[in-house]
Amino acid sequence: MLRTLLGEPPRVNSGVLAEAMDHMAKTASMLRKEMNMHEDHDHEYRKQEIWTRGLISSLDELEQSWFAAAFFRKSVVAGYMDDMSSMEQGEYARYVYFYKDGFIRVFSLLDKLGTVLNSQYALDTAKVKAHFSYFTVLRQFALLKPEIPLAGELEQIRNSYREPLDNLRKRRNAEIHYMNAEMTDDLWQRHQGLHDKIRLEDLDSHLEDLKQSLEMVCKSLSAVFKYSNEQWHRNTAARGRKSGHARP
Repeated sequence: MLRTLLGEPPRVNSGVLAEAMDHMAKTASMLRKEMNMHEDHDHEYRKQEIWTRGLISSLDELEQSWFAAAFFRKSVVAGYMDDMSSMEQGEYARYVYFYKDGFIRVFSLLDKLGTVLNSQYALDTAKVKAHFSYFTVLRQFALLKPEIPLAGELEQIRNSYREPLDNLRKRRNAEIHYMNAEMTDDLWQRHQGLHDKIRLEDLDSHLEDLKQSLEMVCKSLSAVFKYSNEQWHRNTAARGRKSGHARP
């Protein structure tokens, strides 16, 4: 959607984004097939399908926010706020809007994934923390289900992207609880010299943190749904063998 508004061609999924989208689409398709074949009296399959399609939409929106932030960043060439033209200030404001939208979406999407894991593996994370995050679910997963290889894989993915995630978490917390994330650096600079010009934050470094975190989200989603799909096929095959042995 945003690419169209910006005059860019539609996205063609590739790499880790394509893998995550494909695994989630397969899960949604299998759940729909199961509902069509069997009655879903407790609506569990329907709930899982809605959650899966919601994650597909959330990932699409996160990628678009990163793309739009990177798009507007290209028009910001001045190193100081005072040196910007009014047009460049507008481009910078649009970069900030989509960058902040992106890092908020990173943690929102991860928390949604945590809800799916908590339900799917009966982790009862709410008993540990009423309003839990994805990272609380990961700790609970490793503690209660160490025999499930997915728990270790997700922890490994998280550790591989710890630095960019921590950077985004600090900016997210500043944005929500303290002040606008892009202004925290301005405040620090004012402490150094009251009348000095305000240098822009490192836009490329911030965008790289967002890009890396998007990659982490893609890999986490891919791991979860690939594992679920493999388990689904194993269980289906086992039921088929059992049914076959039961025939006269």
